[in-house]
Amino acid sequence: MGFDFDAGTIRGLGTLVVAIAFIGLSLWVFNARRNAEFAEACLLPFADEPLPPTTDAQEEPATRSNRP
Repeated sequence: MGFDFDAGTIRGLGTLVVAIAFIGLSLWVFNARRNAEFAEACLLPFADEPLPPTTDAQEEPATRSNRP
């Protein structure tokens, strides 16, 4: 008295596993606690680029405001 695994049962179990994985991955990706981690990962392609050189001409002079 055993349970026979036919092709339909195996396909159904495979579909169930993929559906559970999809739901779990969706919850992980759209979790609000991961926003900072994903924002940091978003900038990784630019991590190897050198910073532009800073010169005194690019900086604003330290003067008083002209606003009244």
